[in-house]
Amino acid sequence: MEGTKPVTVVTGGSGAIGSAVIASLAAQGHRVINVSLEETEKNDDAHFFAADLTDREATAEVLGRINREYRVDNLVNNAGFTYVTELQSLSFDRMQAMVDIHLRAAAQCIQAFAPAMAQNGRGRIVSIGSRMMLGRPGRMVYGMVKAGLLGMSRSLALELAHQGITVNMVSPGPIETALFRQNHPPGAPQTEKVLGAIPVGRIGTPEDVAHAVKFFLADESGFITGQNLFVCGGGSVGSAVM
Repeated sequence: MEGTKPVTVVTGGSGAIGSAVIASLAAQGHRVINVSLEETEKNDDAHFFAADLTDREATAEVLGRINREYRVDNLVNNAGFTYVTELQSLSFDRMQAMVDIHLRAAAQCIQAFAPAMAQNGRGRIVSIGSRMMLGRPGRMVYGMVKAGLLGMSRSLALELAHQGITVNMVSPGPIETALFRQNHPPGAPQTEKVLGAIPVGRIGTPEDVAHAVKFFLADESGFITGQNLFVCGGGSVGSAVM
């Protein structure tokens, strides 16, 4: 029955990873809500809510609408964008936008949906991190917000555990997207360098990330919380900072 399907909110569901997560969950019977700035192409697997998640008031408005129309069971914090800069070229306005979408919006979504999850005695929250939080030149802001997201997830895992809510994180390495292929054409030296640093010998796919998200959302994963799962083909193994 339609009413018994779990309701899952995916932020940033119009991108490559978000679309793969939505498709995977819809195939499993979830009623999926995509909260994104725009719907890049029509997706029959999800109900689309437009919102600029860098805007706190706009975010509050759309979260209120969702709460009035649905009882949310699961949340996937996937919205975000990258920002590559060296220290002396840093834009603090751009950094604030990164904090807003990766951290403030994630916290705002969790705050909005956790009460219904607690009332139901069961909830799943998964945030998308990045292997970049381990450190890389030019990724100081991106690494900062993703590391902050991990700290938030671990703290909230403890705070919400007694309510039946788990909070975990999935951190991808290099993933095959249109943007990745634009910057890393097949056979190019930079592509071969990336491949050489991945023990399994291939670039990840959005579906690899979706599989990890689906694992954390499962009913059977109720004893797993406060964890970060790298989906990186082994690229994070041996890194000094874990």
